[in-house]
Amino acid sequence: MTSGSIVAQITDYANRADPYPLYAELRKTPVRREDDGTYVVSTYYEVRSLANDPRLSNDTSNRPAGHGRPGQPAAESGLPPSFIFTDPPVHDRLRDTINRPFGPPHSPRFLDGLRGELAKVVTELLDAFEGKDQVDIVEDFAYPLPVTAICKVLGVPREDEPLFHSWADALASSVDPHSGDDGGPEKAQQARQELGAYLTDLIETKRRHPGPGILSALAPDMKPADLEATAVLLLVAGHETTVNAITNTTLTLLRHPDILERFQKDPELAVPIIEEVLRYEPPVQFVPWITALADIDVAGTTIPKGSPVWLMLAAANRDPRRFTDPDRFDPDRKDNEHLGFYTGIHYCFGAPLARIELHLAVPELFRRVKFSRLLEDPPPYRANAVLRGPRHLPVAIEGVTP
Repeated sequence: MTSGSIVAQITDYANRADPYPLYAELRKTPVRREDDGTYVVSTYYEVRSLANDPRLSNDTSNRPAGHGRPGQPAAESGLPPSFIFTDPPVHDRLRDTINRPFGPPHSPRFLDGLRGELAKVVTELLDAFEGKDQVDIVEDFAYPLPVTAICKVLGVPREDEPLFHSWADALASSVDPHSGDDGGPEKAQQARQELGAYLTDLIETKRRHPGPGILSALAPDMKPADLEATAVLLLVAGHETTVNAITNTTLTLLRHPDILERFQKDPELAVPIIEEVLRYEPPVQFVPWITALADIDVAGTTIPKGSPVWLMLAAANRDPRRFTDPDRFDPDRKDNEHLGFYTGIHYCFGAPLARIELHLAVPELFRRVKFSRLLEDPPPYRANAVLRGPRHLPVAIEGVTP
């Protein structure tokens, strides 16, 4: 992509704090061909249609030469691609197998059973605010909670959780299309090797001595390499996106004091507030690893077979053809069928867990903490353009209630 193109500007860190005017410009051409042959789709109905189109592939082997998938050093890691980077029938078989210990209909109470433990973590994190006049919402709250959740899902011992913090950060950075600019692939490869070695030992232990978590449940039914790849995916996708979702919700509410005041008086607003943030500031901004398996006609443009395709979820979520006054944060919005968790067969596997974490964390944060002001607005953002969220969110506080 040329340095001056709209897409290049969107992925430029200089525009990370507010890419939405660029998305508005992008939507003027719903299907745009970049100089490198990538087709960028930015309007709601077109993105939604393509995300459900079997003629688009997530299988990395279909990527054209020179268009490697972000976050895909499969050859170096020796692992097969995780199910998100496969197509049916392989995708359906793997996803169904992994879902059995994770959610309905086979395990309808597994995630709900984590609520008590995660609520305790939220309480402990907020208790640590006591006596402070400023905190970093990312480091002190949003970042620790999801990694604890993922470790509980996998069955990782509590004492090993700190290892997963650094691995998650390094692996998530490799999802960005420009991760090579700052040594991201090398850091991710080292993290993947360290995590792989850890998971090899843990999976073998779970196979011999089953315990809590889905690794124990899946060990008899999945090849160790497939199970490792799944664990890596859950760590990256389940951690970074939820960190961003919690942080984006906090930042958005602090920027809208009228809505925050309503929320503090009526905690039932948590559901529409969280769903509106997922539309308004989605943690996953776009999906850059898709390939066309056939010629596809979209909005008057033909995407040729073999072309790489980017689906711009954040742009689609603010498409005025679909959402009235889309640049306004409005929890009272009706029919809010956003793409914050994607759609189709690749709809976010961890969405139920993310929603549990958000509904535990956000209401309790704003119930207990008396906020004074944002210390940086805009805050510093992560380098990652795909998984967008503040790297730090420093805020001044006046106290913490029990």
